[in-house]
Amino acid sequence: MMPVGDGSFYLYLHGDVRKASDTKVGDKVAVEVGFDSGYINGPQHPVPKWFASALEADPEVLKNWEALIPSRKKEVLRYFSRLKSPEAIERNLARVLHVLLGKPGRFMARTWKDGV
Repeated sequence: MMPVGDGSFYLYLHGDVRKASDTKVGDKVAVEVGFDSGYINGPQHPVPKWFASALEADPEVLKNWEALIPSRKKEVLRYFSRLKSPEAIERNLARVLHVLLGKPGRFMARTWKDGV
């Protein structure tokens, strides 16, 4: 949801959701929000062995990984789960280690500074 500025919000819906709900872009909808007590926060994808080994090998990298907010960790692990080729794994491991060492750089279409 994105704030409009007057106390209301824009809710962006995926095309499949709009189709299923018979809504169009610009339609006004009522939304009910509830608390899910069964929700468990944290990464849903496991830490790949190749990344876990790299974290354990460098205390600075591990410290900066642990300092990341949970949603950023989840984003990184989701990204890693989609890597298929050994070349992609190697390339992305080098990039994440670079930024987690606190060096400025780009990883996952984001500019990183000081390991975060």
